[in-house]
Amino acid sequence: MWSANVIFSLLFHVSGAFYKQWIPNTNFNNASNWDKGKIPCKNDRVLFPSDKQLSVLVQAPLDLMEMYMPLDGEFILSHGVGFAASDGQIEPGCERGEDITFNDPDQYKWYDPKYWQTILSESELEKNKYTFTLDDESVPCQYDDVVFQPGTSFRVDLDAQYINVKTISLMNRKFVSSVDFNNYKQSNTGRLQFHGNASIAVTNTKCEDKSGCECGNSDNHRRICSNLQQHSKRYCAELDCTTPLKPQGHCCEICGAIIYLKYDDRFDLELYRTQLINLFLGLGDNKGVQMSMTKVYKEHFSKQTIPSDAIPHIQIVLIDNATKAGTLAIRLAQEVMTDITSQGNAFGIVSAELQISTNIEGQDGRNISTGKITGIVLGVLVAALLAGSLAFFIISGRIRVKSPLVLINFKNCFNCAAAETVDKGFSNPVYDPQDSCGHYPGDLAISIVPRQAGTSVITPPFDGHDFGEQDC
Repeated sequence: MWSANVIFSLLFHVSGAFYKQWIPNTNFNNASNWDKGKIPCKNDRVLFPSDKQLSVLVQAPLDLMEMYMPLDGEFILSHGVGFAASDGQIEPGCERGEDITFNDPDQYKWYDPKYWQTILSESELEKNKYTFTLDDESVPCQYDDVVFQPGTSFRVDLDAQYINVKTISLMNRKFVSSVDFNNYKQSNTGRLQFHGNASIAVTNTKCEDKSGCECGNSDNHRRICSNLQQHSKRYCAELDCTTPLKPQGHCCEICGAIIYLKYDDRFDLELYRTQLINLFLGLGDNKGVQMSMTKVYKEHFSKQTIPSDAIPHIQIVLIDNATKAGTLAIRLAQEVMTDITSQGNAFGIVSAELQISTNIEGQDGRNISTGKITGIVLGVLVAALLAGSLAFFIISGRIRVKSPLVLINFKNCFNCAAAETVDKGFSNPVYDPQDSCGHYPGDLAISIVPRQAGTSVITPPFDGHDFGEQDC
């Protein structure tokens, strides 16, 4: 008989699919399902909660002294297995006998990443050393195949309003439609395995977009994080950076870097993921760095900075296990940004935005020098004087300000003639000729972008110059 791993390997070879497998079970012969952490022996009194519904698989013959069964439940007996009354003889390790209670079967929730594992092909296992999974993607996404292990009983709380998946496999059956699965779910066994009011849609639809597809769990992000935090109040690790980042789809902040890519119809997510793994990850000082690459919908701001329709971006998250401050990940992110400048167009990358966490002592770990402190103090004083003067002119009506304000970054601003500003955002044409001031024919070298700490923007047309780092 072939093992489940061999079968899955064959499926991967044929379809290249990914599977999310449910971990917990309600098997009688699983020691972790009992409050004493052991399987009941012949002199124990077995107690099932009377107010709980559950399905229990019995995998081995049982001699029991006494057992209290649930009011609503079922026992699935493997071939040749049954219950028998204890003969009263002493069993080694079970001399005194005791009450042993089955744990709460309702504790296992669908939207809890702790209870899922991703089954990977051999090629993906190799890549997995350099990647990590965001919390939202640790539970089944809308294009995932869901697997409940054969030869197990289970009970799962569908703690949501709706759930979308590609297929569901259980009890040696594979469901590819909502109608078939819902008919099974209403059966006696299905009712005991799945509880809750969620509607499960089984679509049998795979992601057809080579730029990737959104996971689809954003509406349940808070539920996912809440379930994680219930296991441990300190689920999120303490960080050594003072301005951490919060990736979309992740419950905890990180020290490291996030790159957001805008792309055209040539972009292939798996091709570019492989490119970054082969070119950067696992090489030299980058061995401690891990990456997540997913499609997300990031708010786009118009010229008036009013949020408009969300547009898809590719989110690349880089973290490292070697330094709690994420310095290796930041350095690698800067190398990736440089590579995007020269090679991004070949992969269909239109522009890239870099966000990095910062450390109070600087990213290189050194203390701020006395000269830097003096410069900071003088800078604050000058800024205060300028702010006061600006406030005077505004109050007096000599200057009118149209809000909201954005930070305007000039390229080589001291060397270029003043001109009327035009908001080009990220819509600069790729690799057009430019003059010494970074101008394009008929355009001005001004990029107006929302600015936040640790953020820089790079667009391939500007030949690697980082607008977020210009000092005008």
